[in-house]
Amino acid sequence: MASTQVIPTRMELTRLKRKLVTARKGHKLLKDKRDELMRQFLEMVKVNMDLRKGVEAGIHAANRNFVIAKAGMDEATLHTALMAPKQEVSLEVGKKNVMSVNIPVFETKTRTADENDIYSYGFAFTSSDLDGAVKSLADILPDMLKLAEIEKACQLMAAEIEKTRRRVNALEHVIIPQTMEDIKYISMKLDENERSSQVRLMKVKDMMLKEAHGWE
Repeated sequence: MASTQVIPTRMELTRLKRKLVTARKGHKLLKDKRDELMRQFLEMVKVNMDLRKGVEAGIHAANRNFVIAKAGMDEATLHTALMAPKQEVSLEVGKKNVMSVNIPVFETKTRTADENDIYSYGFAFTSSDLDGAVKSLADILPDMLKLAEIEKACQLMAAEIEKTRRRVNALEHVIIPQTMEDIKYISMKLDENERSSQVRLMKVKDMMLKEAHGWE
């Protein structure tokens, strides 16, 4: 149904036709954006699932190694060995624009470049099981950070997909049909007015002819 606020003029008809063209172009662009977002989102979800499996397996292995290390050492020695971490990791958070979505990018930097510089204790009073536990946890850290990055990106992209989907639906089911109805209504009104004007002109013409010829 046409809007009751529509003014049936040629200027309004021209404006609505331009609006319809713009709405159709916007609808196509937003559908393309939604489809591309969905494609990239599904790819990220797959990466996220693979990373999560790896991280969970790595954490499980690290916990198992720490349990074994704890069984072979007294508790005081273990606490002393892990009291002051030797290596330090700094995290920088950047962002990357993907289809107008700013997703986070994590970059890490260690205090020293030596990947073996992770043991804060001497090897004389600790077991080799503790070395394996510390190493397994250090190895899984990059994947843990990558998983956090991917999961946040998935959340942001899912929100953008939902927002884009609502806009596409609004254009497809509300704005475009309403604009088409308004255009149809104005066109019918203008045609009706034109026919009425023609009828009036014909009557005036007949009256003028009658007066000119003295017809009654």
